[in-house]
Amino acid sequence: MSWKPSAASADRLRAKLDDEFETVARPQGLRRTSDARRGATQDAERDSAGQAAPGCDSSADASASQWQRSSELRAAGGRAKKDRRGESPDGGAPDATGKAKAPPKGPSLKMRAVGYLSRREHAREELARKLAPHAEDPAEVDAVLDALEKEGWLSTERFAQSLVHRRASRQGAARIVQELRQHGVDDTQVAELREQLRATEYDRALDVWKKRFDAKPADRAAYAKQARFLASRGFAHDVIRRILGDGGSDDE
Repeated sequence: MSWKPSAASADRLRAKLDDEFETVARPQGLRRTSDARRGATQDAERDSAGQAAPGCDSSADASASQWQRSSELRAAGGRAKKDRRGESPDGGAPDATGKAKAPPKGPSLKMRAVGYLSRREHAREELARKLAPHAEDPAEVDAVLDALEKEGWLSTERFAQSLVHRRASRQGAARIVQELRQHGVDDTQVAELREQLRATEYDRALDVWKKRFDAKPADRAAYAKQARFLASRGFAHDVIRRILGDGGSDDE
């Protein structure tokens, strides 16, 4: 004969089993919850630890990348502005065809002119001829020469005096005057310098002749040779006759 529990006994049994189940199940649930929390905490610590030291590099890399992008944007903006103005990225201005010209190479016109003047005096016309191949517009040369004259670097009058000083000991008045005119020296100044040279023509010619020849010509051939030499130096014919005499004679 089998035993069957009553309804009240069954209820008490189920209640007891439920209590036992909760008693056994509660610690396991708590362990699972604490494990989950601990795991989340460890994950957070690993994440923070992984970002602590490398985080500085990442921040620096991000800042560098941001700075580089900003620089590239500024450079691109500058190129765009130059393109809108019709300039080349290298700074050249557009030419007549609309194409950008390369920036000029070498020293400026004024620097070239100062370089020439630092070596010796120049007349304005002479210096203009030297600068012309380096200028795109003749007006640029005139502007540079005007500025140099105003600043005292360039003086045609000073050049003329310097040329006479360099040539007087070796050449006659005629040749020196010819060179002054070739350099564009004013006619008034040329006339004044010619008078100064003529006043010392004989003495200068005599010194030149003595340095080249030992004695007066003994015949007409020697006379012609010495006369040609003095004439080629620019000395006047009357001065040559005074030094050599007439036709190879011993008299002056």
